[in-house]
Amino acid sequence: MKTFDQTIVLATRNAGKVVELSHMLAALPVLLISAADIEKAPEVVEDADTLQGNAEKKARALFDLTGLPALADDTGLEVNALDGAPGVQSARYAGEQADDAANRTKLLLAMAGREDRSALFRTVLAYMDDEDVHYFDGVCEGVITAEERGDGGFGYDRIFQPTDADGSTFAEMNKEEKNRISHRGRALAQFVRFMEERIMR
Repeated sequence: MKTFDQTIVLATRNAGKVVELSHMLAALPVLLISAADIEKAPEVVEDADTLQGNAEKKARALFDLTGLPALADDTGLEVNALDGAPGVQSARYAGEQADDAANRTKLLLAMAGREDRSALFRTVLAYMDDEDVHYFDGVCEGVITAEERGDGGFGYDRIFQPTDADGSTFAEMNKEEKNRISHRGRALAQFVRFMEERIMR
């Protein structure tokens, strides 16, 4: 039976993201709970100008509420032909109440007829405990596809084809394939190393 050295609060209610984070952090002796499991967990307004600012804001809110270490991320899709948009507005690209499908549709319309379809995903993790706040960055380069492909993942996964792959979109990959090269996977790999060093000290 797995034993836990500590509990970490994941500052997200996104079920897909919770599954992905739990899978990637499974090797650590930590119990993960999400904001959805916490009564009166605040709805944090992500109004910072940067991914790091939003990630810290979310982690701080959960840490202040629970007193438990909190891990938050903010992720942006930066499209070169759109001058880096949607960027920090990626989750709200088609409006505050928009879902993933609406965001993808708006992006595909914005990219119609453009030759340069290069883009990158960027994730910033913020981990806050009673010692400090720590940041971990991950980037994955790729292109925006002309149409949606695959039915896995979430967010923009169906229209993002990473460079370090076999031509598949994130949504056409299994979890292991995606996590090995994804922006979030790379940021989390840094976090895992950080936590392993802490546990060993």
